[in-house]
Amino acid sequence: MIFRQLFDSESSTYTYLIGDEATRQAVLIDPVLEQAGRDLKLVAELDLTLTHVFDTHVHADHVTASGVLRERTQATVVGGVGGASCANLHVRHGDAVRVGQLVFQVLATPGHTDDSVSYLLGDRVFTGDALLIRGNGRTDFQNGNAGQLYDSLTRVLFALPDSTLVYPGHDYQGRTVTSIAEEKRHNPRVANQSREAFIHIMEHLNLPKPRRLEVAVPANRGCGHPTPAPASLDSTAAS
Repeated sequence: MIFRQLFDSESSTYTYLIGDEATRQAVLIDPVLEQAGRDLKLVAELDLTLTHVFDTHVHADHVTASGVLRERTQATVVGGVGGASCANLHVRHGDAVRVGQLVFQVLATPGHTDDSVSYLLGDRVFTGDALLIRGNGRTDFQNGNAGQLYDSLTRVLFALPDSTLVYPGHDYQGRTVTSIAEEKRHNPRVANQSREAFIHIMEHLNLPKPRRLEVAVPANRGCGHPTPAPASLDSTAAS
């Protein structure tokens, strides 16, 4: 397996390139629009063919490159049910997606958003914003639900083997990877916390809205293609 972890400094987003050495087919997980050129260059340098793009959810802090990558490579865009309607394939818990000889198992992990999914590949899981390193995604917009996220973390992700490596969608402190065992033991929001305590924590974070929320969510529902602004918000509209 070919594996690369890529980073967008503007949004602190991790994008993952995974390729099958036998067939040279590859997938990008959570690509960022502004980094599409970088990612395609790396795909070419590694002699890979991009056949799939996975989004873990409809992002609120950056615009996905899934639509642009599909236009340039004819890749299949994959997302969770209830997410971007423009995806080629909408997946549910228990589904499998094959990229060459690599088989990704889909885990429904809603709570951060209602369409959030994680992708399990062997000994590693790509969790998007559901499970972060010593943290988790917020639950105060996009149909987020703290109780649902607690269930996703404790019943789905923490049910994986302790040795499973966790590759998150973001990290703001330069950390790159964790494990299920580490998060069970050291994640301050979840470890040894009841469901009620977790909900209380999430309801009192008092975080500011993501800076790009109003742009990113509509664009990501269109696979990275923004919808036209209403006339009242369009600076070129006649007054």
